[in-house]
Amino acid sequence: MTTLILAIVGSDRPGLVAAVADVVDAHGGNWENSSLTELAGVFAGVVEVSIAPERASDLEHALRGLDSLLTVTVQAGAETADASADTRPLTVQVLGNDRPGIVREISTVFRAHGVNIDDMSTTTRDAAMAGGRLFEASVTADVPSSVDPESLRTDLERLATEIQVDITLAS
Repeated sequence: MTTLILAIVGSDRPGLVAAVADVVDAHGGNWENSSLTELAGVFAGVVEVSIAPERASDLEHALRGLDSLLTVTVQAGAETADASADTRPLTVQVLGNDRPGIVREISTVFRAHGVNIDDMSTTTRDAAMAGGRLFEASVTADVPSSVDPESLRTDLERLATEIQVDITLAS
């Protein structure tokens, strides 16, 4: 089987997921994993599809037919070696007053330590009682076994103090 990654974006309305799922199914593909969301009236998602190699091109062509509903970009999935033996999981929760640059600053610390972000979800919401906006993030990452966990923790704690957010780490 071949793995295709579909990046889909369009104005939000009912039936978008069904339209993509219908095309995938009609071409013998299997919808494996996905992350789909609506942000500011725009529907966006990433879908992993497995399909027989000889049918992949036809599926890609058929997905282009959805252009009136969605923009669909197709990329072949990368074959990756199982790196789980060389990494350890890390979950990071971030909470603080919203301001520009929080994601950039946290991801810069990760990059400096060679940490790979597997999944990240962020949101902003009104702060009850205090007013203003709160920023929340949940990150799942892979930390290379060569990284000193205390050094990473120290750098994230220092950053939390600098940008005045709470950062919680769990292995």
